[in-house]
Amino acid sequence: MKVPWYKKPFCSEVQEKKFQSKEDLAEEIVNLQAYNEQFPEPTQEDYAILKSKKGSLGFVLFLTCIIEAAERASFYGVKDRINNFVQLPLPAGGNGVGAPPKGTQLNSGALGLGLQAASGIVLLLTFLCYITPLFGGYIADKRWGRLKTIWWGVIIGLLSHILLVFAAIPGVIDNTKAALPITIISIVLLSFGSGFIKPNLLPLLMDQYPHKRDVVVVDEKTHERYILSRDETLQSIASIFYWSINIGGFFSIATSYCAKRIGFWLAFLLPGGVYVVMIPILLVLRRKLKLDSPSGVSVMGESMKVIRYSFKKGAFKRLRTGQFWTYAKPSAIQEHTPSDLTKTDKKNKKNKKISWDDEMVDNVKITIKASAFFLFFVIYNINDTGIGAIQTSQANSMTTNGVPNDLIGNFNPLTIIIFIPILNSVIMPLMKKCHINYRPVYRIFTGFILASFASFAGAIIQWKVYETSPCGYYATDCHVGTGVSPITVWVECVVYILAAVSECFANTASQEIAYARAPVSMKGLIMALQLFTMSLSAAISEALTSVLIDPHLIWPFVGIGAAGVVSAIVFLIIYWNLHKVMDQERIEKEEQLKREALEKVTGSSSDLDLQEIESFKVEFTDESSEKEKSIRFADQTV
Repeated sequence: MKVPWYKKPFCSEVQEKKFQSKEDLAEEIVNLQAYNEQFPEPTQEDYAILKSKKGSLGFVLFLTCIIEAAERASFYGVKDRINNFVQLPLPAGGNGVGAPPKGTQLNSGALGLGLQAASGIVLLLTFLCYITPLFGGYIADKRWGRLKTIWWGVIIGLLSHILLVFAAIPGVIDNTKAALPITIISIVLLSFGSGFIKPNLLPLLMDQYPHKRDVVVVDEKTHERYILSRDETLQSIASIFYWSINIGGFFSIATSYCAKRIGFWLAFLLPGGVYVVMIPILLVLRRKLKLDSPSGVSVMGESMKVIRYSFKKGAFKRLRTGQFWTYAKPSAIQEHTPSDLTKTDKKNKKNKKISWDDEMVDNVKITIKASAFFLFFVIYNINDTGIGAIQTSQANSMTTNGVPNDLIGNFNPLTIIIFIPILNSVIMPLMKKCHINYRPVYRIFTGFILASFASFAGAIIQWKVYETSPCGYYATDCHVGTGVSPITVWVECVVYILAAVSECFANTASQEIAYARAPVSMKGLIMALQLFTMSLSAAISEALTSVLIDPHLIWPFVGIGAAGVVSAIVFLIIYWNLHKVMDQERIEKEEQLKREALEKVTGSSSDLDLQEIESFKVEFTDESSEKEKSIRFADQTV
């Protein structure tokens, strides 16, 4: 019996769903049996002798990657122009819409509010971009579903692009009181649009893969048997998806030249035009997608409830006694004495509004423990991206010779695209060949140090700019002579390249550790915790914008770089033996999975029940129909 792809169950066990009758359960069992016949699970012998191959989503993957590339192209095409738009004034002798006169060292500008204001607005955008995906993921799980949430994100983002173009047209761009509020509103809308799309597009794509485990497949042409690897397939899909992100990031090059040569209206109009491409592609794609209805329950939302409940009165005392998480378990809540209960506790107990179980509390505890090292990324993120607009402003004080000062940031995605294949295909295999165990902790440490070196490089460049600028240590707003240092702006590439290489080491390894240690159902919480640390980085950077003034611009680079080195050393000391802890956790997980699998089949974890279920299987005769067998099994199950 061949099962259509849209009816394929996603596991070899009966899914945890509510059945209206034994017949419904029996039909589900028949489907599962047919699926397992068509796509058997590999045995140990299969893994030993059969080749492992990656699956593909074909046209769906292609269209989804175009959507992601278009969204990222429009986002970075706008984001990278905001600094010059806010910081620098309309160039003297320019065309009146932001472009400077040809043959000068001037860069595109508009509002002329200075470095601190520009950094503040850029960091506002950064902060919101890290917070809004939490809401976007929550609303998709709880109410709208992923596709509807993405559609709302597209609508909000389109409105944002329209407002930005309006802020850059003649008659508005030269009126700061009118252009600034419009710009801020558009930035907020851009953040929410991105926040609705970004956390849902990749999960929606992953949902299209029909297998929840490895399966044995027979090639229709060669009749060769091979293993279709779920992990390899999803890794391949994710790699192609993230590749499209960086491809989209290159669109920023076009908008930087548009602002420099034509003006900001075109620099903002082009990303809006690319953004519109998403609409017809989504209309085509929606007919090809397998859509799940929103569950009404958000794992991330439930996790936040558990954390909030755990921090109730007496939390610090429970931390000392090791009872911090136990307090939030429903089994423990029932045991609370009336004197221990707050009014909220009593109300929840009375109305039975505790919506989580003991297992959820345990999973949250494990995930928080597994993701605690994300706190070290607070300093790392600042070293990686710089404080606000300090790097773009630094480039503005250097000789550009017609090159936009905000173009150099594109060396970040370019470096990532080039270096990741080198890391995966050359460096890591070479280390393995040399018997060097380059563990994830060591890779994160390497990333931290490289990001700190990027800040130190920025400090050295800033010092040289001060030493060679016509205005000395007041180079940011220099109007003497050419107004810039004779140092070429291409030197700035060193900072972006070091930061990009650091991401290849630190970010990938951090995800590897967190996802390996945390329960599968807690991936949403992992994303929330990681985004939370990024928002902390943006908040700290926002607080530091007051120090971004001449003649002290060397010290922000030095200070954050030094903090990064200290953070890296402390991280390495604390997590030096993390691999041993992870090995022990892996063994415990495997034992737990065995017990859970046994309980699913027998209702208990004893070996005796396994014997009973085997004897029950013998009762099925070849003369019985699949439906009859399934109903008899359903009788036993129900």
